[in-house]
Amino acid sequence: MDLSKTLTIYGRKPVLEALSDTALSPQRLHLADSNKPGGIVSQIETAAKRRDIAISYHDRLALSRISKNGKQDQGVALDLFCPNYSALEELLSSRAESPDKPFRGLLLDGITNPQNVGMIIRSGCAAGIDAIFYPKKSVAALGPLVIKASVGTAFRAPIVFCDDALNCVQALQAADIRIAVMDSHAERSLFDEQNRTNTVFVLGGETDGASSAIKNAANLSLRIPMQNGVESLNVAVTAALISFLG
Repeated sequence: MDLSKTLTIYGRKPVLEALSDTALSPQRLHLADSNKPGGIVSQIETAAKRRDIAISYHDRLALSRISKNGKQDQGVALDLFCPNYSALEELLSSRAESPDKPFRGLLLDGITNPQNVGMIIRSGCAAGIDAIFYPKKSVAALGPLVIKASVGTAFRAPIVFCDDALNCVQALQAADIRIAVMDSHAERSLFDEQNRTNTVFVLGGETDGASSAIKNAANLSLRIPMQNGVESLNVAVTAALISFLG
C-alpha cells in the first residue's frame, strides 16, 4: 500500500458514505473488536463485503493508532486510495523529468481552521491547480471537518504532503519554482501575475498570515487590491482568487 496515496478516514457515518460512493477506492476497513453488532456497524460491514473490501479487526488502542483519533473514530476507520496524492519527493522527481511544464501550486502555512482548509482544497481542485502542498505540522489535519468543507474534493485533489512549510519552500526553490506570499503592503498586485507559471502561492494562517521565515525566504510578495476600507479577505477567498487566475 502506497502510504503517500492513502487517506484514512474515520467515524461511522463518513465511512459508510465512502463505502457507498462507487467513485472512491476503499482499500481496507478497520473495525474495533469491541463494537456492538447490529445497526450502522453491520451496514458498514455489509457495504465492505459487497465491494470485496478487506476487513481487519483491532482492539481499541490499535484502532486509535490507525485512525489517529481514538476519541472520535467511533470504532471505525477506512483506508482510501487517492491517486492524485503524492509526497513532496515524488512531485520533485516528476518535475525534474518535465521541468518546462507549466506549474502553479498552493502551500498551506499555519491554517488551523478545517473549514478554510476544506474550501481551499475545493477551489484549488475546481480550478485545476497542479498541487496543494499540505504540511504535516501547523495545519488542520485532513480529517472529517476538512473533507466535509471540501465537499468531497479532498479525495480527488492533487494534495502533496510535506513535513513542514519552510522545508517545502526551500525544496521548491531548489527546483526553480518561485514562492509568492500574500502581503497587504506589497507593491505588486496579484493580478500582475496572471498567466505566470512556475509559482507556488503561500496561504498563511488566519491570524498571523505566513510565517516570518517563509516571508523572508519568498521570491516575491503580492497584494490583492481592495477598496472601501476593506483590509483583508478570508484565506479561502484569497485561495479562490489565486486558483482561478489562469
